[in-house]
Amino acid sequence: MALPVSPRIDCHIHVTDPARFPYATDTPYRPSGQEIAPAAHLIRVLDVFDVRHALIVATNSGYGSDSRILLDTLQLGNGRFKGVAVVEKGVEIKELQRLKAAGVIGIAFNVPFHGTDYYRDAAALLEKLADLDLFLQVQVEQDQLLDLLPLIERSKVRLVFDHCGRPAVEHGLERAAFQALLALGRERDAFVKLSGTYKFARQPYPYADTWPFIAALVDAFTLDRCVWGSDWPFLRAPERLDYGPLLAGITAIFPDPNDQHRLLWRTPSRLLGFAETPMSSSP
Repeated sequence: MALPVSPRIDCHIHVTDPARFPYATDTPYRPSGQEIAPAAHLIRVLDVFDVRHALIVATNSGYGSDSRILLDTLQLGNGRFKGVAVVEKGVEIKELQRLKAAGVIGIAFNVPFHGTDYYRDAAALLEKLADLDLFLQVQVEQDQLLDLLPLIERSKVRLVFDHCGRPAVEHGLERAAFQALLALGRERDAFVKLSGTYKFARQPYPYADTWPFIAALVDAFTLDRCVWGSDWPFLRAPERLDYGPLLAGITAIFPDPNDQHRLLWRTPSRLLGFAETPMSSSP
């Protein structure tokens, strides 16, 4: 498989740097080894693969709601990056305004990490996000979306779903939670990240058992509301992963260069607020 068309935007990537930004003492997971990914190394990886922009997603692992490393990376990028932060449910709107001014455009709900009960009383937070035009980035797995639906359906907040909704591949396309995600794609101005397939695949790379789910998502959301993300540096990955093969895997699913351009540039530039006409070289 060859690499897809260039230039590109990566809509799901992490930064970890315990040397400069020590992990929280009470964190249940401490990224280590190949999971350690300082901002300088991130920039080198992106430059190699002509990834002009990226969405930096704060990690619950290591940092929780501590946004210092996220904000430092956004500042270092000098306009190259946008951010998704992790916040406490009771966060004040002034703090959300501060994060937005620094380049944060969304707030993450990591339901596999916290569980669905943790978010049941988050309606006030969603209202603040809607008022500030910050999107809600939702990561769920298996059937968790069904428990979250009442909260989402009562809110006007913009929605971005992580990692294809992490469906239960072994249960097929008709599973209620995945059908609910498809319905949201058809009925709301929601986006989905065609990413993290290694998290829910049952087959090894190139994770072909996830391709029918990707096809269904593209049909429901259309490529005008689908984006791609690497999930680098692959926290808690069950096997060795590399950026290049994941990026090249796009060409097997989307052989048309025009589709690749929509997925990797046109749609993410609109979602993240970057110029739709790329610069001639990386920033």
